[in-house]
Amino acid sequence: MRKFLFLAIIATLVLAACGTPAAPAATQAPATQPAEGGLQIPDVQQGKFNVAFVLIGPHDDGGWSQAHYEGIQYVEKNVPNVHTAYIENVPEGADSEQVFRSLARKGFNVIFGTSFGYMDPMETVAGEFPDITFIHISGYKANGTNFGNLFGAMEDMKYLAGMVAGSRAKMDGNPKLGYMATFPIPEELRLGNAFMLGAKKTCPECTMDVRWINTWHDPVAEKDAAASLFDAGAQVVLTGADTPAVADVAQEKGKWGITYDYIGSCKVERCLTTIYWNWGPIYAKVVKGVIDKTYKPGFDYFDADSGSLGLFGFMEGQTMTKGASDLPAADVQMVKDTLAQMLAGKFNRFDVFAGPINDNKGKTVVPAGEKMVQADLDQFPPGAPGLECKYCMYWWADGVTAELPSLTQ
Repeated sequence: MRKFLFLAIIATLVLAACGTPAAPAATQAPATQPAEGGLQIPDVQQGKFNVAFVLIGPHDDGGWSQAHYEGIQYVEKNVPNVHTAYIENVPEGADSEQVFRSLARKGFNVIFGTSFGYMDPMETVAGEFPDITFIHISGYKANGTNFGNLFGAMEDMKYLAGMVAGSRAKMDGNPKLGYMATFPIPEELRLGNAFMLGAKKTCPECTMDVRWINTWHDPVAEKDAAASLFDAGAQVVLTGADTPAVADVAQEKGKWGITYDYIGSCKVERCLTTIYWNWGPIYAKVVKGVIDKTYKPGFDYFDADSGSLGLFGFMEGQTMTKGASDLPAADVQMVKDTLAQMLAGKFNRFDVFAGPINDNKGKTVVPAGEKMVQADLDQFPPGAPGLECKYCMYWWADGVTAELPSLTQ
């Protein structure tokens, strides 16, 4: 199914874009009980505004799905008269379409889908239930009425994490980085390039190797890919996948890992930092807006100034990890100053991709004085009809030693 998703993306040449919590207030639909689509569909609560969330993985995966799960809890606790429910481990494709349709038939008022491969199924079901609001995370489709997409500029935090990684690698005397990427899609190139651009700020001599694992969540595959990068010489490895495996392997190898998605994933000593999502306030804003009819489903893409993106150890009230705390003061200050600009709305995703930018072949990708726009960040060339991209996201930044993924199978 993931291979099918990738082929679909290539065919359309578009992408916009994936501590122990308290006991859930939300209703869980166990994935082990049979029902429509093979999954148990939760019930609504009469007299309340009912919101359902569909998760691609387990709610306690230590990554992407757990970050969404904590967002669900936030909504339950902070939006009055709302009942939330979630279904986990829902496959993409036909299975998810049945789940979305079943949730709509149950009477949920808002339904969130949290994986890219839910986009087309949600679009189909949204057309059947015009009075229900469907919000898709990370996609690029919307109908402007009851089906919209929602995502955030994680390239902001990947850029900052690159600064941290570059500083650590340079200080350790080994300017080699690694990137464990999921699928060869524009989002993963965008995030990897942002990381490399940040690393060059603190370590101009740094290079970065890449491993594609073609999965969002597979602890074994993630550990194997991380070990491959470390064994090939990387001092710091960043993951684009769900679990904290990269930090666990770094702990074994005596090197450094950077985890992703969930604030609680940076647990071992050799975790340098984590880039994480804080979905609660964003979800609450959307739900409140649907309730009071001020939210129009469309293209909702938030930046760091939303407060829903974070770099662990550098946000207000947090303590830096051991691996970050002893970095050169000038490098740490660079990270903090850039983060402050982001949080103030003075530096955003388009500034991350402002020229001059050269690729790893020596070609100028974005000239001085120019910036990539959203269509460039989201798409392989030439882009979708009517939404063509000028620079496009089909290049590796200077310092990346990997070849570009093929656009054909």
